[in-house]
Amino acid sequence: MITSAQNPKLKLARSLTGRPKERLEARAFVVEGVRLVEEALAANWPTRFVLYTAGLSERGMELIEKLKKKSVEVDELSEAALQTISETETSQGILAVLELPNTELRIDESLNFVLILDSIRDPGNLGTLLRTAAAAGVQAVFLSPETTDAFAPKVLRAGMGAHFRLPIHSLTWEQIQAAMKSLKVYLADTQGSPCWETDFRLPVALIVGGEAEGATEKARSLANLAVSIPMPGKSESLNAGVAGGILLFEVVRQRQSPLR
Repeated sequence: MITSAQNPKLKLARSLTGRPKERLEARAFVVEGVRLVEEALAANWPTRFVLYTAGLSERGMELIEKLKKKSVEVDELSEAALQTISETETSQGILAVLELPNTELRIDESLNFVLILDSIRDPGNLGTLLRTAAAAGVQAVFLSPETTDAFAPKVLRAGMGAHFRLPIHSLTWEQIQAAMKSLKVYLADTQGSPCWETDFRLPVALIVGGEAEGATEKARSLANLAVSIPMPGKSESLNAGVAGGILLFEVVRQRQSPLR
């Protein structure tokens, strides 16, 4: 059993919960909780090791046995040791150190539904947008340089496993522009055309801007058209996660029931 806070595995896991630089250098990230580890296992995600405590739930212990059968390295640790790295107030008693995905972008001409996130800095909003994108069938998410790290612990928790089902690329604006050759780019904006009257049946990329100041000038210059969400209640704006969800599922609605 691991009990020392100086154990190399604990030290690595602890470092990965911090700055993006640490995750990039180690090419790894941490997920915590039974569901996220289950999602990683179901996706056959490359796993370095898993740590758990004796107080793990029955469902969690069944997961440990499945991991062992997959020849994943598994170690038990003390509750005190876990508390030195846990990012949650009440830990479920399990975490995994996983490999960061290869983010090399190959332009795929078959892409017809892309989400571009510009300056999304709130981890909860970013995780919600990724979770919603996965549910809507988005084929890829492109993150601008101004957007927070998608593999930060709070983003992973809010994403609820979306990271294992959705290609996520952190790109420069030049790379994003190069990938837009066959797509029509729509920018979510309060001054845009009503989304209900916009044809999303074509191959599209949807840009959702930041919570405070909206989209950057680079995002605006990339867009072919701005679209808005009609708000009869006269609110000035919506939370980025909510606005993105409405627009993503408007794309889904139109493609299932084309506009006449």
